[in-house]
Order: sequence, then C-alpha cells, then structure tokens
Amino acid sequence: MPPAVAPRRRIALVLLQIGGPDRLGAVGPFLRNFFSDPEIIRLRRLPRAVVARLIAWRRTPVATGIYRQLGGASPILGQTWAQGWAVAERLADLGEVRPFVAMRYWHPFAAETAAAVRDWRPDEIVLLPLYPQYSTTTTRSALTDWAQAAREAGLAAPTRTVDAAPADPGFVAAQADLIRRAWPRDGARLLFTAHGLPLSIVQAGDPYPGQIRASAAAVVAALGLPGLDWRIAFQSRVTPQQWLKPDTEDEVKQAGRDGVGLVLVPIAFVSEHSETLVELDIEYRAVAEAAGVPSFIRVPTVGLHPAYIAGLAVQVRHALGAGSLQAAA
Repeated sequence: MPPAVAPRRRIALVLLQIGGPDRLGAVGPFLRNFFSDPEIIRLRRLPRAVVARLIAWRRTPVATGIYRQLGGASPILGQTWAQGWAVAERLADLGEVRPFVAMRYWHPFAAETAAAVRDWRPDEIVLLPLYPQYSTTTTRSALTDWAQAAREAGLAAPTRTVDAAPADPGFVAAQADLIRRAWPRDGARLLFTAHGLPLSIVQAGDPYPGQIRASAAAVVAALGLPGLDWRIAFQSRVTPQQWLKPDTEDEVKQAGRDGVGLVLVPIAFVSEHSETLVELDIEYRAVAEAAGVPSFIRVPTVGLHPAYIAGLAVQVRHALGAGSLQAAA
C-alpha cells in the first residue's frame, strides 16, 4: 500500500484593518462605530455613546462628501483582500493558507469573520494587524475586538499574533523604493504624514509617536540621501482636543513660506483610502497651491509592493515559528 499522505496544515490568516463605508448610506453608522470605540473616546459607556452620536452627526455630511469623491465607497476592503491573498501565496509551502478580513468599524466585522474562520476549521490562526506602528487606538482596539468575537464564536484553534514592526525591512524597503521613484531631480522636502492622536492618549503611554519616528528614521536611512530635509507631521484631527503636532496642513504651508517642494509619504497607512486619496491628494494639494509650494508629490501607500508583501510573509512565518525568509524586493 502507498504511504498515507499527511493532511495539509490549515492556517487561517486574519488581516485586521480599520474598514470603511461600502456605500454613502453607511457613512453615518461607520462614524458612530468609530467614535463608540472606548479606545477612541475614553469615557464611560453612556457618555461615550452620547458623544459618539453627536460627533458622528456633525461629521456625517462632510464625510459623505469625501466618500462621494471616492465614488461612494471606501476602497480599503478590496485592497485588504488583495494583500491577504498576496501574503497567503507566499506562504503556500506551509500548507493551505486562507486569508480572512476583519474590519474594526464596518463589514466584515470581527464577529462575521470569526464565524467564517470557525466554519473553515483551521489548525492554526494568525492575526495580522495592518498597522505598521502600534497604537492602543488601532492595534490594541482591533485585537481586543477580535478576542471577544473569537470567544463568542467558540474558536478553539491556537492563535498567534504578528506584532507591530515599525522598522520592518520589507516595509522600509517598499517605502524607500516608492520614494525613489517619485523623487524630483531638483530635490524637495520629504514630509512623512501619519494619522494624529489626541495628546491625552499619548500622555497615557501610547507608543505610536515613537514608532512613527522609528519608521521614518529607518526609511531615511534606507534612502541614503546626504543632507536630506525631512520632517514628520500628523493629519486627520477630528475632535477639539489638543492633538499631536506639527499638523500636516501647517507643514504644507511652511513649505510654501520656505519656497521648497514637498514629497508627502503616508507612513502609517498601507492602503489607499479617504485620508490619502482625498485629504492628501485633493485637500492638501489645494493648500500647497494656495501657499505657493513649488512642487507637490504624494508617494503611494505600500499596498501590494513586493517588498512589503514579502515582509509581511516573513513576519507571519516568525509568528508561526516556521523560520524566516529574506524579504525580496
């Protein structure tokens, strides 16, 4: 008799992302979900619910206009699925690796995805948060949400988590390559822009600003451009609290006063969405033109860049204890 063939190892690769509305009618509910997150609005449950509804009500008309410019929906879900399948393809030697997507504030929610993972009956689960830099408002929120959903779904498979890696070689190589492709011949100021945080969250010990600096410094080192003029700024302020400074819009205006061109790099985003396609590409470009900035170039997010995808695959292998492979450009 021929030898028995061992069953293929079944690995569920769960990508965790923020999510986005899939139609204009979902903008309000998406915002309510976002501001109802206790990691975002740090109040007791009842006052947080009131504040969440108030902020969402005020922001829905503006946000609806933003998503209308994107054709009525966020593109982040499709991009996340594409990233999941690209990473899974690089892990095929480990067994049957199937990607799943769990969004934090819109469909597919963690509860939906946990049920789908349970029904697939994996031998192991790997959680892959698509946040290069750790924050309580993103990574911890997503992992907490998943843990609750997994308990309620009765998931029993061993679960491992890929830790945030702000200077991961694959991520850094992808960013550096995209910057080189966009870099103007006459030079410019390199401006790394990241989603901001209220200072109260930072003062409570959130490591996000330091991890943003680590990412930017690693990319600058990889570029190897002597005397490079580079800065970090923060965008997307949504509440009246004090937020991380400097503000990206202020830095765009400063470039106009200094008479230097800008190359903007979305250092904390790995997919294109409203904050890149509208806030950076349209709103800040208009600010740059009004401020007299000589040139304005926005570098794409890492998306499906081979070095980034290879780096994610290496991180998953480490999480699984399967050894490492060199991230390929």
